[in-house]
Amino acid sequence: KRLIQDNIIRADLPSLGVQLLQDDEHVVISNGIVSIRLTVPGGSVTNITYKGSDNVLFPENNEADRGHWDIVWNKTAHADQTDNFVGTNYKVIMQNENQTEISFTRTWTFNSTKAPLNVDKRYVMLKDSPGFYTYVVLERLPGWPVFYIQEGRVLFKLDENMFQYMAVSDARQRFMPKNQDRRNGQVLGYKEAVLITNATNPAFNGEVDDKYLYSNDNKDIKVHGWVGSNPSLGFWMITPSNEFRTGGPLKQDLTTHLGPTVLHYFTSTHYAGEVLAIKFKTEEYWKKVIGPVYIYLNSNDSANADPSLLWIDAKQRMEKEEASWPYEFALSEDFVKSNQRGALNGQLLVRDWFVSKQDVPGASAYVGLALPGEAGSWHYENKGYQFWTKTDENGSFSIKNVIPGNYSLFAWVPGFVGDYKHASNITITPGSNIQATNVVFVPPRNGSTLWEIGIPDRTAAEFFIPDPSPTYKMWRQYGLWARYKDIHPVTDQVYTVGLSDYKRDWFFAHVPRNVGPKLYNATTWQIIFEIKNITKGSYTLQLALASANGAEVQVRVNNPESEELFTTGGIGKDNTIARHGIHGRYHLYSIGIADTHLVVGNNTIFLTQTRKLSPFSGVMYDYLRLEGPA
Repeated sequence: KRLIQDNIIRADLPSLGVQLLQDDEHVVISNGIVSIRLTVPGGSVTNITYKGSDNVLFPENNEADRGHWDIVWNKTAHADQTDNFVGTNYKVIMQNENQTEISFTRTWTFNSTKAPLNVDKRYVMLKDSPGFYTYVVLERLPGWPVFYIQEGRVLFKLDENMFQYMAVSDARQRFMPKNQDRRNGQVLGYKEAVLITNATNPAFNGEVDDKYLYSNDNKDIKVHGWVGSNPSLGFWMITPSNEFRTGGPLKQDLTTHLGPTVLHYFTSTHYAGEVLAIKFKTEEYWKKVIGPVYIYLNSNDSANADPSLLWIDAKQRMEKEEASWPYEFALSEDFVKSNQRGALNGQLLVRDWFVSKQDVPGASAYVGLALPGEAGSWHYENKGYQFWTKTDENGSFSIKNVIPGNYSLFAWVPGFVGDYKHASNITITPGSNIQATNVVFVPPRNGSTLWEIGIPDRTAAEFFIPDPSPTYKMWRQYGLWARYKDIHPVTDQVYTVGLSDYKRDWFFAHVPRNVGPKLYNATTWQIIFEIKNITKGSYTLQLALASANGAEVQVRVNNPESEELFTTGGIGKDNTIARHGIHGRYHLYSIGIADTHLVVGNNTIFLTQTRKLSPFSGVMYDYLRLEGPA
């Protein structure tokens, strides 16, 4: 018989610790504060209640599609498919008044149509905890079919009649339009961007909604969610560690969007391209624990309470969860506890003779451990764990709670181009506390700086970013790429060293020129600079890109009609320009320029972005520097 029905799932069971109820189709876990109901044996979350509230998930969705883990995957040349990790077996791992942990598993067989993975989904509830935890263990065995993972996430679809206010950061939080407003709107340059034209609340008319407006860097995706009114109730996704995410701290991803839908992405090709798809070889073994993440609920009993107060409380809870990492309660033998982990300490120095005759501290640098690879490979590493920290003003760093294994030590330092990799790999063992030595970064440099444009910080944030088109009433900025033609209606950008100011005169994105409906031309930017004396030897143009999407940059010197001196070739699929980012995947090119290409007096470097398939074909520059001969 069915003991558990939609209309009686409440969190107001007697506060006797954590309880578990089960029938043939569902299981409920409740601790007197929060209650969750899941399908059996599938393991999808159908109901979540908080202090006696109604179900916070959208009731009209198929109950298996309200809260779940999933991946988008393909068989290499085949179309993408979605796998919701529907379990075939259910097991109670622990059940007592202090903790309940349940498992939903699926074992892959060769006649399966699902992704070739063994799956173990876990849900954990603790006594007196205003939320619950979830994590998943994924395993691939040797000899299984080749396949690619494009995206992986856990998501919850909330009831929009309950939740109206979204918060993803201190600066990005607000009341949101409705799903219906989006459906009735006008699709713009791509399907995700919609102009609100007939909103249920006319105040939203003229705004653009796009899920990419709410993206963040991995390092900043720690807490995000929604707040409702009547009652004032918050629903938050808290990520206590980024060790299981792919692409490193600067990888950007989605957080939440209209629905309302709350997401945690552990892997995707967003803002990076196919290079971050997880691609398995036939004989490859792989196993990884994703999470746990914490779903936190809070409330405010005051009438007409400011929703930002619940955001402040959620941030405080996030800090508590971060301090508790790695969790001691997770019962999967594959989740590595703190006493089984190690640590690495050291000091990062930078050796750049043009900056200082002595090594200087690598202050505010990002230092991390990732699977062994070449310098910068952490950008596209996607199968192992990564552990990152920032150095202090002395360049000192401490990377704690590292899962045992063999790693490369990587770093990059704001103010310097290039990537650092330590000469020797680092082996972490349980309980180890290693002191790294000879951590000295020698950034790329061939000669003295003659001039520079921008700041080497892996973003284009310092360059000129125009106001959005007056066509749109903006909360965030849509369509900035199209403003290039408005600012340079006839001729392309010309930058004169010593006279121009990159904050005002260097457009943030090198994009093609719109010359008609869906017609675009290549654009050539000029850098004019003076050389008073030519020195024999090779000059160097250090060209750092913050982003590239379907682009090619050709470099010519003093003759725009000559054969290019250098070309990047076709590069990039990070789509950052369209997706409102200010950086994607980093590229650095050191381009030699023979002294015979230069003249005494004024010289011109021509940068031609040749690709013109769409308005989003282009690059964002991070930094440019001309160096004299060595």
